[in-house]
Amino acid sequence: MRKPIVAGNWKMNKTVAEAIDLAESIKRDLAACQKVDVVLCPPFTALSAVGNVISGTQIDLGAQNMHWEKSGAYTGEISPEMLRDLFCHYVILGHSERRQYFGETDEIVNRKAKTALALNLHPIVCVGETLEERKAGRTNEVVEKQVRGSLADFGARGWLESIIAYEPVWAIGTGLTASPAQAQEVHALIRSVLQDISDEHVAKSVRIQYGGSVKPGNAAELFGQPDIDGGLIGGAALDASSFIDIVLAAQETA
Repeated sequence: MRKPIVAGNWKMNKTVAEAIDLAESIKRDLAACQKVDVVLCPPFTALSAVGNVISGTQIDLGAQNMHWEKSGAYTGEISPEMLRDLFCHYVILGHSERRQYFGETDEIVNRKAKTALALNLHPIVCVGETLEERKAGRTNEVVEKQVRGSLADFGARGWLESIIAYEPVWAIGTGLTASPAQAQEVHALIRSVLQDISDEHVAKSVRIQYGGSVKPGNAAELFGQPDIDGGLIGGAALDASSFIDIVLAAQETA
């Protein structure tokens, strides 16, 4: 039985003071949550402060990105060692916004993910198609290519310690959501690709999240699908009550 995981991607939102308030509100209801892995991913500037708020709870800290090198002349970048120093356990990699606005490729995501794994960070590797690609009937082709490229040569340990987030680009921040059947279809595809590049045990064990306009009203039906193991939550993660309700929906499937 795969344990659901719900991660809140706060993106470029919240000052340190606002981040502390949000984390405190979430902590009040979820500090002792054990049936779902709960991860908060604030902006870099608030990692330390949020980490202090959730210290000693069941809630984990995650980052939204990282560089593939441990250190060096990379102005403006953050290294995985810096994230570990702040007690991060997870890092989001290959989000569609990183791919779209900053030109990240499957090869770059793969390089980052391997470095994350080497430093005991769990990568949350994002994949997903655009609306144009879905309309052209290329969803399976695009997602399979991203999975194979982004997770290439991980080895059994690497695959098992990674999380995949299927986020259809057309559903991120648009209010549109893949239907439970559409989401399940792609999650099942991802699992079949995992079996092809690894083995049946890995394919059945890796957790695959859904992301894309998940709300309290649709979370239960999405998370109730056999191959969906929680969510990577964007906009709804910025509201404590909404995020808590989504985690509770995931808890019902555990």
